[in-house]
Amino acid sequence: MRLRQRKDKGFITVPDIVSGTKFISGLPAFLRNPVRADEARIVLRSRFENRESDFLRLAAEGIYSNPASPYLRMLRLAGCDYPDLAELVKKEGVEQALRELFRSGVYLSVNEYKGRIPAPRKTAEIEVGPGALVNPLSKSHLRLHTSGSTGRGIIVPVDLGYVRERCVNHRLLMEARGGSRWHFGVWGIPGNTDLVRILELHGSGARPRRWFTQVEPNTSGLHPRYRWSIRSMHWAGRLTGITLPSPEYVPLSDPSPIVHWLRDVLDSGDRPHLTTWVSSAVRICQAASSLRIDISGTQFTVGGEPLTAARLALIQKSGAVAVPRFMSVECAYIGYGCLNPDGPDDYHSINDFTTVIQTGRDGIERGFPPEALLVTSIRPTAPFILLNVSLGDQAQLVRRSCGCPLEALGWSNHFRTVRSFEKLTSGGMTFLDSDIVSILERVLPARFGGTALDYQLVEEETAEGNPQILLLISPDVGPIDTKEVLQCFYEAIGKGSGAERVMSLQWKSAESVSIRRQAPRTTQTGKILHLLKSSR
Repeated sequence: MRLRQRKDKGFITVPDIVSGTKFISGLPAFLRNPVRADEARIVLRSRFENRESDFLRLAAEGIYSNPASPYLRMLRLAGCDYPDLAELVKKEGVEQALRELFRSGVYLSVNEYKGRIPAPRKTAEIEVGPGALVNPLSKSHLRLHTSGSTGRGIIVPVDLGYVRERCVNHRLLMEARGGSRWHFGVWGIPGNTDLVRILELHGSGARPRRWFTQVEPNTSGLHPRYRWSIRSMHWAGRLTGITLPSPEYVPLSDPSPIVHWLRDVLDSGDRPHLTTWVSSAVRICQAASSLRIDISGTQFTVGGEPLTAARLALIQKSGAVAVPRFMSVECAYIGYGCLNPDGPDDYHSINDFTTVIQTGRDGIERGFPPEALLVTSIRPTAPFILLNVSLGDQAQLVRRSCGCPLEALGWSNHFRTVRSFEKLTSGGMTFLDSDIVSILERVLPARFGGTALDYQLVEEETAEGNPQILLLISPDVGPIDTKEVLQCFYEAIGKGSGAERVMSLQWKSAESVSIRRQAPRTTQTGKILHLLKSSR
């Protein structure tokens, strides 16, 4: 075994060994004691009753007792000691207290959180980065790596207690959907979040039957910690008499084995459920159509990408049902799809786990759109302490009574239309992810054919260091007139007579966009983003 202590470049490190030892020792007890339904309801009620005290405990022990916490410097600059925070929360509640903290400069933008830039607050420049936000109350049984879809990935330490806390939510969410006895499967990436998903399924009493992976588990270059974690999980399973699935390679290019599994489960009289990315679920439904295999009744839980109306329509066309969930490796549950939705991605805020507020008009001068979301951790086992942290998303907060089972459980707040607000800029033209979705999913497919997965905009840098914008169009669309496509694209992004029109004309005159006939690119985790920043 090769051992390196400082840099994590494919070697087993000392933290890996320490975490692995804890993982092996703690896993048998975790596997033997899945969360019961009655236990889950009691725990959720307790979380709601103790939400303010849990938040204050996390602040007291994870921030105010931690001299290295960047939040501590921000809070002191804002003149907010712990008694002040406790009084504010007692008087105003958690969400209003967080809004007051944001106005006082206690927050992190996505670039500050990722450590790309320091956080300037009043007279100070505070260095952050995810490593400075690790929760000292949380144990590290697993070390996961985020995908880094929009930048460098980060190491996320995961506590088995945190996984069990997720199991409480998962048990209740699946029961609300009527799926406590479904046949469960996962299709994702080995060693990323999928290992936690398998444990979450088992720990919530939902036996995981199949584990499909979009990357060959024995691929060279895959960090050895992933293979080691998978082996450890199976060893612990054998010791406790529990059989857990092994990863089966099913590439994005050919999801037919999953289609056949879904059909086999349906033929047996049971109902299959698969957790995967939005675009991966669409690929499965398209493959089922091509194979003329009926998968009506299949249940999906999807995430990682926006569940737009166009993508949901492609899934529903196959007779399947898709419910979105909004999660982050760093903090787990943020939102879960309403079961009586008002739109394709209408979420209930899972506010016993995390809470979200919007920056509002106060955020404009700090570079946020008014609907930008700030996320805050509530649970003491969370991998990172998030306090008004932007993950780069915006959404509409909605007040309504939906009457669905999730509302009855206490998750009454809604938000919808979650989109990235990170900008794509080239040649002086800037637009948001939310601005381009309808063009890629509706305008171009309606005019030239194809589906919501056949068009993508990519910002690249040439070998000479110059920016270029590529409009990728899948060869599956068939013959096209590239000049006509570009004309349609420029007209769509330049609608109106204001700044958008000026910028569109600028791009057109500079020939800033070029078309490339290739399938849209996926991230390392198999997602197809509408806007992709890449480098050569």
